[in-house]
Amino acid sequence: MTGTPPAAERIDTSKPHPARVYDWFLGGKDNYPVDEELGRQLVSFEPGTKYGAQHNRWFMQRATRHLAGTTSIRQFLDIGTGIPTAPNLHSIAQAVTPEARVVYVDNDPIVLAHAEALLHGTKQGATAYLQADAREPDRILQLASEVLDFEQPVALSLIALLHFVTDDDGAYDLVGSLVEALPSGSHLVLSQLASDFDPVRTREAVEMYKAGGVTLVPRSRAEVERFFTGAGLDLVEPGIVSLPDWRPELGVDEVRDGSPVPLYAAVGRKP
Repeated sequence: MTGTPPAAERIDTSKPHPARVYDWFLGGKDNYPVDEELGRQLVSFEPGTKYGAQHNRWFMQRATRHLAGTTSIRQFLDIGTGIPTAPNLHSIAQAVTPEARVVYVDNDPIVLAHAEALLHGTKQGATAYLQADAREPDRILQLASEVLDFEQPVALSLIALLHFVTDDDGAYDLVGSLVEALPSGSHLVLSQLASDFDPVRTREAVEMYKAGGVTLVPRSRAEVERFFTGAGLDLVEPGIVSLPDWRPELGVDEVRDGSPVPLYAAVGRKP
């Protein structure tokens, strides 16, 4: 399952794409000069940007280990997957529970071009990729149902995604629609750029993204909490915290220098 878009859709290299800029932050090669240009501007402005991107990956890994292990989740829906960067979510989940089933979703054609790297999972489990926009929850759920059983708990991952979705585009409604379709025992894994960590520098970063043609929507802790309370979810301990502070004991091969990371991380459970 790939959910392939019409053939007329091509990779747009005239402006940066968040997935490709993020790939550059992580040292990847699947980006273009326009992505690197914005990435370099952001790193020049905030040298800790690459460190924060790495912490975002580490949070995903820790949350996946927790859900696949402690909560025995066997199904994962990862929206805003990005360009494959080892270890991918399915590698983490299937290392804990080989029968885990994972569906990846992204809207950048370059991710589709590298989707094969996302499909090599265990024989006991399943991995699939579909190309869709996060603002198409009904389509995502319909296509994902070919692999996932929505009668059983699902871990929904929205990692560093929602700060690219504005309130006008229905960010809260999007989360609500996705969570509503999930059964009791499902979880939401979320990371989000903070607006109340260093407001002045954050506003400057927003303007840099805007100049590059990318909309960035940082949110306060209260606004992040609304994603969970609005969808009727119970926050899992330790609640909403800075990325490095979410269950650091679950980390593997993480190299930390104590630098602050202005992104919130949280996991919530559907009662």
